[in-house]
Amino acid sequence: MSEKPNDKLEEKLRSIIETIDVANTLTEPITHSIENLLRISASELNSEEASVIVRDGDEGDLKFLAAIGKVAGQLLNLKIPAGKGIAGFVFSSGQTMALNDVGEDDSFYAEVDKQTGYSTQTILATPLRYNSEIIGVLEYVNRIGDESFTPAEMDKAALYAEAISSLVNAYETSKLFRELSDKMLSTDEKIKFEEARRWINNLRETAEHKEMIDLALLVREIASRGEAERKLCIEIFESILRFSKNNAETDFLSF
Repeated sequence: MSEKPNDKLEEKLRSIIETIDVANTLTEPITHSIENLLRISASELNSEEASVIVRDGDEGDLKFLAAIGKVAGQLLNLKIPAGKGIAGFVFSSGQTMALNDVGEDDSFYAEVDKQTGYSTQTILATPLRYNSEIIGVLEYVNRIGDESFTPAEMDKAALYAEAISSLVNAYETSKLFRELSDKMLSTDEKIKFEEARRWINNLRETAEHKEMIDLALLVREIASRGEAERKLCIEIFESILRFSKNNAETDFLSF
């Protein structure tokens, strides 16, 4: 007996909502952690502003993933074209840069200042690496006082970059859930959105859905404890999957 169109659509919607909710559960605390590290490190480096910049798409453009400071909200809506700016140079070269006067450097991308109304004077930018791959750029802007960024502060920035790069990688991995949802949502079927909205609300109230979110929260908590805890968690889940698969095969043979 073939599946009814409504049943097929319901199954797709269920998968999309579950995927989105899990993605939100995983990504929101990560961005908060990144922002907290930016605040702490900016204070250590006597910097007014700090931001994390990552790749945007496959064309080499960059975007602001997180930022703290006066124009943080505006930065999150801005993009940097491929190869432009200090961030573009650091991302492509993997070299740390510290400039005392950005106006004297031809690579400075002034468009960001024009759109935010901010005035960048000094900047320290260091690459974010994960497993030897550059995944973003960590920037500190306008060192407080007349002094320029020191070599010691550049070393500190590199240490903070190590911690932040792990969080950025976790964020990008979780974001794959949302991208998967977008692909799942592409359909030729006509959706009655009011009806779908009611169905979605009902789904989120079910015990099964709440248990799934609770499980995602537990996984996130375990993963934050350290590498040993993450490995143990993976081993436990793999054991559960093997147990479930063996039971399914046994049931089939019994039948």
